[in-house]
Amino acid sequence: MALLRCESLALGYEGRKIAENISLTVDEGQFLCVVGDNGAGKSTLMKTMLGLLPPAAGRVAFGEGLRPQDIGYLPQQTRAQKDFPASVFEIVLSGCLNRLGGRPFYQKEHRRRAEAALCRLNIEDLRRRSFSRLSGGQQQRVLLARALCAADRLLMLDEPAAGLDPLAAEDLYRQLEALRDEGMAAVMISHDLRASLRLASHVLHLARAPLFFGAAEDYRQSPAGRLYALQEEAL
Repeated sequence: MALLRCESLALGYEGRKIAENISLTVDEGQFLCVVGDNGAGKSTLMKTMLGLLPPAAGRVAFGEGLRPQDIGYLPQQTRAQKDFPASVFEIVLSGCLNRLGGRPFYQKEHRRRAEAALCRLNIEDLRRRSFSRLSGGQQQRVLLARALCAADRLLMLDEPAAGLDPLAAEDLYRQLEALRDEGMAAVMISHDLRASLRLASHVLHLARAPLFFGAAEDYRQSPAGRLYALQEEAL
């Protein structure tokens, strides 16, 4: 069943349309990777899916009782976020903010959920460490754990391996593979086509309008997929 559906979606801001004619679904357990050149509208699409930006046309719909606040979101990190003065446990626990339901304090179930996310990503030994003193790879694991506190079935990941060294990126991809294999659905933006095809069940190639949407195996053989792979090899 579809968790998320985009219907004839157009994207834009400040009166400028940057992408259009986007129709897709994300079903339970699917891992959709969104690829394309800079400026194609990938991050704007994700923010529109999350309700952070209004669509220029069309609509985003959720199914199976899913609400935007039930989606785990891992945005691209800023310098201010990397230097945030809080403990790892405090960062992960903040993923439960939308679960407070108007209550002023975290409850026992929220703390249990944060502990479970730490254990799931094997970072429980970091729980008392300052987030700002962690390596880039450790920080991304912490932020992924925070997203898991919000998510039961769907994650949104915007360039989760950006800025990581190859070993840290590989470690993060292994964590995402494990979550995928456990049945977590995800939408992931990535410039790394090799990693995208390793993780993806489906691919959206965006270039102002969709060049391709469908199964990852079919994308490998498509004109858009073959051309994009050649462009990446040339870089």
